[in-house]
Amino acid sequence: MVSQIFAVIIFITMFACIISGKVERYIPALIGAAAMIIVVFGICMHSTSAILDTLNLRCFTTSEFWYAPGISESASSGINWSTILFFFGMMVLVEGMGKVGFFRWLCLWLAKAVRYRIVPIFITFMVLSAVLSMFIDSITVVLFLTAITIELSGLLKFNPVYMILPEIFCANLGGAATMSGDPPNIIIGTSLGLTFMDFLTNTGIIILIALIAMIIYFYLCFAKKLKEGSHMADSSAMPDPSSAISNRLGFMISTMIFLMVVFLLVTHAQTGITVASIGIIAAVLTLVTSVDVKGGLLRGIDWKTIYFFVGLFIVVGGLEQTHILDLLADLISRASGGHVMVMVCVILWFSALASAIIDNIPFAATMVPVIKALAITQGIPVETLAWTLALGTDIGGNATPIGASANVVGTSIASRNGHHITWGQYCRYALPATILCLVICTVMLYILHVR
Repeated sequence: MVSQIFAVIIFITMFACIISGKVERYIPALIGAAAMIIVVFGICMHSTSAILDTLNLRCFTTSEFWYAPGISESASSGINWSTILFFFGMMVLVEGMGKVGFFRWLCLWLAKAVRYRIVPIFITFMVLSAVLSMFIDSITVVLFLTAITIELSGLLKFNPVYMILPEIFCANLGGAATMSGDPPNIIIGTSLGLTFMDFLTNTGIIILIALIAMIIYFYLCFAKKLKEGSHMADSSAMPDPSSAISNRLGFMISTMIFLMVVFLLVTHAQTGITVASIGIIAAVLTLVTSVDVKGGLLRGIDWKTIYFFVGLFIVVGGLEQTHILDLLADLISRASGGHVMVMVCVILWFSALASAIIDNIPFAATMVPVIKALAITQGIPVETLAWTLALGTDIGGNATPIGASANVVGTSIASRNGHHITWGQYCRYALPATILCLVICTVMLYILHVR
């Protein structure tokens, strides 16, 4: 009982510090992890096994962690090293692609392909945002799309805010379609032994329908506003897409590595190459073939996010070891009365509401053990609850400017360039869109998994 009390206090304190935004989120995560190991596992529980299980270092010595032919990746508690290694590998790959100008070239090429017409660019960039976010972290996608949108708005004379908002929304939406799209999905997939194709054939189908609805919704909201003051572009005055490429050899190499990683992700259930191995392959190939070694790809990695993941998993592992999450699972079960559809609605809408106001990564990490417990006690397929949790956390983050990291990045870049997006302006368009997407998800989950 004492260990449970301290575990809850540590978790709540960590979460409060993260939400406050007064310190970078990796600091309370690491402090919380240290407190969980020393106070809960050491002083209260006197359990070395709890520490070892939570650190989960033994996974590196098992062959299934790196190569698991014919079987799903094994789920584990504690630090999810598969998530961390994959996230690290994709960070290195994206950093390499960015240095050679891949993303800027792609945006300029698409703008040229539609002859610099505002509405076609608007729709194309929404689709591009969603598709790229299926494979690349949505923060990176929003980062370069926002920058290019602002650059084009100066040349074509349109208000970039009305294009940036849908780009942010679609980045989060596309990230929900695959296992590699958003950090919560990576956590859910690797923790439950799900594959890239499992996500694509379940959440992917739902997200496709939602994306079509969002294109129509945002077109009705912004098409007229984008045309106001805009003019036909002189193509000769536009930046040439090839000018974005800083190194042609590096461009071709990074593109081939990216396509190879996509292929490995799509086929990893058949080949047995695990997500952790794919992350290492992406990082090693990018570092070995980099034409900008002196530029230091590793220096561009967001190490603070890696530290955040490690600390977060340890704190959540403390809740799992003290059986707090079993109590939460029991509470949800009682609230739903054991009815599958009610449980799906509770998880979906509660996840969305929570993710609208707090970081969806720690929320997803906390909820994974909960849905595992619910699946066991209620006899519900864990996959059904996994898709529900993924959709709720990923889509719910769209509702407010702080609901997801991509939202913060996109609105911050716009503000730095003189295009301030207020809370009222953001929520006026994003909140109804989020509710519409959640309604679509509710209906589709019922049709595909509950009925």
